[in-house]
Amino acid sequence: MSLSTLAKSIAESPTLKLNEEAQKLRERGEAVINMGVGEPKNKAPLNAILSSAARLSAGDIKYSPTDGIPSLKKAIIRYTEENYDRMVRPDNVIVSSGAKQSIFNLLYTILNPQDEVVVLAPYWVSYPEMIKMCWGVPVVVTPEDGRFEPTLAEVEERVSSSTKAILLNSPNNPSGWLYSEEFVAALVDFCERRDIYLIMDDIYHKLVFDGRTAPPAYKYTSRDVESTKVIVINGISKLYGMTGFRIGWAVAPRPIAEVMTNVQAQTTSCTSVVLQAAAEGALNGLQGLVESLRVTMQNNRDVIAQELRSFTGVKLIEPRGTFYAFPDFRAYKASSVELASFLLKQAKVVVVPGREFGMEGHIRLSFAVSVKDITESIARIKWALDPNSPNEIYIGDRKLIRDWL
Repeated sequence: MSLSTLAKSIAESPTLKLNEEAQKLRERGEAVINMGVGEPKNKAPLNAILSSAARLSAGDIKYSPTDGIPSLKKAIIRYTEENYDRMVRPDNVIVSSGAKQSIFNLLYTILNPQDEVVVLAPYWVSYPEMIKMCWGVPVVVTPEDGRFEPTLAEVEERVSSSTKAILLNSPNNPSGWLYSEEFVAALVDFCERRDIYLIMDDIYHKLVFDGRTAPPAYKYTSRDVESTKVIVINGISKLYGMTGFRIGWAVAPRPIAEVMTNVQAQTTSCTSVVLQAAAEGALNGLQGLVESLRVTMQNNRDVIAQELRSFTGVKLIEPRGTFYAFPDFRAYKASSVELASFLLKQAKVVVVPGREFGMEGHIRLSFAVSVKDITESIARIKWALDPNSPNEIYIGDRKLIRDWL
């Protein structure tokens, strides 16, 4: 069988694979706790449900404009003005089937073969693969000494004449790190001086803790939307817990938005009007749900941080946002892939190996679950790894005895 060399080079999504494995174990009756999935457990906002239901009830489910229905784009424009203090026009906005498609469309639009895109480790698992799918070259910047924020000098060292863009996710998946205002400001200035695009993946930008705010990159440029090198990606999946609705968007200069629209027109044609109606309902409805989710995630962060501190040798930089913790478990096992496999087999806990995010020895734990699942999963992990923990544990209705330490 003849297959594309490029397609064969694309790695499988580890998070989706782990979710499938966890589901299979559950179907066999195993008491699995999935700490790998980045998906809040809250219900979708009522206004989103009513808006999509109204569209369904009307029966008017046809093609929509490729770049999004006007009423949703109007809601996104208002959202951009309120949260970024930036006026944009409808032709600066393109709606896609999730922020992931927005990023892919953008990369496809700006990259020529062998153009480089700088990504900061730890990075979201899909970034390098999407860059490669667009014939680009991912260039990874890994901060020294276990930090999650590099210096500007470390970034500059990896920038070359082939660099087309820098991709920044803040707060960050998988670490929960919130990049400092000083770093974001310096990065904006650097990119605009060097004529490099700064792609801001802001999908978690309101899920920040302890009174902090995520500094918008627009704040640090005096250029307007048409001339700035800053391009913003966002969506409804994380802030509203609407992961299955698959609506995201990009705010970009008009020439870029136009080509992105052409790319989308030749691939997915358009985004479902039913799902766009739901997104419009979420953006226009009461916003208390976002704050409620943020407060819940901050409480969950506090719980998981406290539980992880009970380990000897585990290092944790406390998350400042998102719903992920990214502890360093090298004191127990150097290979994060082996560790994740071991914990799934012995403790029935799903975690994501740090290697997939560009930082070996770490594991990603999602705390977008119940407090009960957090405390029980950490107890299981401690039982499986720590010789000072009790030798027996109940997982589900089964009593297990540790016999490997």
